[in-house]
Amino acid sequence: MDEKNSKKYEAFYSAEGKGIMLWLDLAFWVSLLSSTLRLSTPLTFAALGGFFSERSGVVNIALEGLMLIGAFAAAWGNLYFQSSVAGVLCGILAAMLVASLHAVACVKFKADQIVSGMAINIFAFGLAPMLSKALFGTRGSSPQILSEIHMQTWNIPLLEKIPFFGDVLSHHIPLVYLAIVFVFMTHLWSKKSALGLHHRAVGDHPEAADSLGIKVNRFRIVSVLCSGVLCGLAGAFLSIGHGSGFARNMTSGRGYIALTAMIFGKWKPIPTFFACLLFGFTDALQIRMQGTPLPGLGEIPPQFVQLLPYVVTMVVLAGFIGSSQAPKALGIPYIKE
Repeated sequence: MDEKNSKKYEAFYSAEGKGIMLWLDLAFWVSLLSSTLRLSTPLTFAALGGFFSERSGVVNIALEGLMLIGAFAAAWGNLYFQSSVAGVLCGILAAMLVASLHAVACVKFKADQIVSGMAINIFAFGLAPMLSKALFGTRGSSPQILSEIHMQTWNIPLLEKIPFFGDVLSHHIPLVYLAIVFVFMTHLWSKKSALGLHHRAVGDHPEAADSLGIKVNRFRIVSVLCSGVLCGLAGAFLSIGHGSGFARNMTSGRGYIALTAMIFGKWKPIPTFFACLLFGFTDALQIRMQGTPLPGLGEIPPQFVQLLPYVVTMVVLAGFIGSSQAPKALGIPYIKE
């Protein structure tokens, strides 16, 4: 073997060795799992929003648009009021306001729920840059949010003392912990409370629910508004929690991934949360894999690595979604006789 090829193979095996050592490094896995929890947070909020809407019988593919509106409003609120709490509240209010359009169109006026959802997505993609130009003077982004008014991380004393898991679960912003709390609260609410039973009833058997005195359409409107609140939290996380301001199309398809996670989780909060963790893991993994040699493969071009979350989404859609049982009255407007 000539000197040129010898150096080539030596460099390859050196890079491969570094890649193997990286995958065996405990600190690497702590960082990867911590990123997984963080990146799954907006998916969890949005997927729970989809759960509230769709479990009541209203299809909501507008999660993407609601997240984008929430992200923009949160960034504006944070900059205007110089407060991350005010930013989160602005994100919630804006997303809830847009969600009310979907609720009124689908529940009151019996519009096609898919068309209404897509209309809101298109509306959001156009509205956010227009408002950005009007309020910030830039088309598609907001000024950077300074660290002084940015959402701060929490250090939980007892939690961070746990070996390995303490490092994974600690040092996150409050919205990460709020998303986890919401998952279990939603599960208990859905399974153990009378309102949770009513929620499932209007999505499965609206006629029977109506015969028991439950206001089906009112319940559905409130459920869609709840989806707006949760998507507002997801958007706020993206712009003022994970990021440092609003950027055009910063949701990057996360609303659709959240919808997939909700369906993969069979319209149940806890399985949906684990599905969000799966997608969050693929997102965190593709970030870590960029520039990292893989054993036996070497370094993969970043363009292919960045496709990983979307490939996993397509695999889930193609291979597992068919076995999910949707609410029986999903997508069917209720007309009281």
